[in-house]
Amino acid sequence: MNVAPFIRSRRLGKVNVDTVTLAHGGGGKAMKDLIDDVFVAAFNPQALAPLEDQARFGLADLASHGDRLAFTTDSFVVDPLFFPGGDIGELAVCGTVNDLAVGGARPLYLSCAVIVEEGTSVDTLRRVARSMAATARDAGVQIVTGDTKVVQRGACDKLFITTTGIGVIRTGRALGVDTVRSGDMVLVNGLLGDHGAAILCARGDMALDTLIESDCACLHGLIDALLTAAPGIRFVRDATRGGLATVLNEIADASQVAIEIEEGVTPIREEVKAFCEILGLDPLYLANEGKIVVVAPPDQADAALAAMCAHPLGQGSAMIGRVNQGEAGRVTMRTVFGGRRIVDMLVGEQLPRIC
Repeated sequence: MNVAPFIRSRRLGKVNVDTVTLAHGGGGKAMKDLIDDVFVAAFNPQALAPLEDQARFGLADLASHGDRLAFTTDSFVVDPLFFPGGDIGELAVCGTVNDLAVGGARPLYLSCAVIVEEGTSVDTLRRVARSMAATARDAGVQIVTGDTKVVQRGACDKLFITTTGIGVIRTGRALGVDTVRSGDMVLVNGLLGDHGAAILCARGDMALDTLIESDCACLHGLIDALLTAAPGIRFVRDATRGGLATVLNEIADASQVAIEIEEGVTPIREEVKAFCEILGLDPLYLANEGKIVVVAPPDQADAALAAMCAHPLGQGSAMIGRVNQGEAGRVTMRTVFGGRRIVDMLVGEQLPRIC
């Protein structure tokens, strides 16, 4: 549908108050003005201006990218909303794009649903929406539909975002957590734990001089380059909540294999190591928002590593371990002192509200 004439004939509403009120969720003019001023103006006016209850896609256009749809959804409740290296809006787009990309899909469309606490600054919403729009534009995806709800003060913490993504998987791509085999190699695309450390530092609970920035990034370009160079890749997963350790345990359990990684080659920033030592945390469990764990067959591991290192988001890539025939479901780390320790699944909560 050509919406350009509609755009020219409808003037977008404007918000004339500083903070969000319950009226902005009531379905009337105040709500229309908020949606127009904050979200429609920032995202994609041509796609969103009709403000109907759904986005519409041509099946032929989707099919031109591949033979299977990928569909994912995620919610984001990070505190604080803005942190070194990113914000909740950038995080929401990157997280959903990455969840599509690790399955081998090309991300195409996103939805954005927000729950806003009464009293939240309208300027905060504008800043988040603009960040989402810029991140989506850089990633080559479109935010095409959404929803807005306002809840009374205290019913949520400022702003929660839920994003849903649709992508298309190219013919012949088949990645799965249960496809890993003994002899396969484990790779990561750079320094681990930066996001979790950055969030905790940003809360101001620790008076630390070192600035640690989140690694928040959209990784579909890196993953596409990886799969082109090494089409036999078994599995890719972004190491978000629970970090590297959780992903490795999921692989070991699903494929009934053992995995061993090397502490000496697992890339972790010295500042993050020191930060974790102070707090009694294990960096293997810290969240990441721009890091993937890759399992490659042994004959394609070098090609995979080279492709990752050649990409701007993979310059710190490393081959950190291998899959072996040990106890099924067991993950271990060979330490720098020559011993071994078990790397278990995260139990409980190491860091709250990190994504």
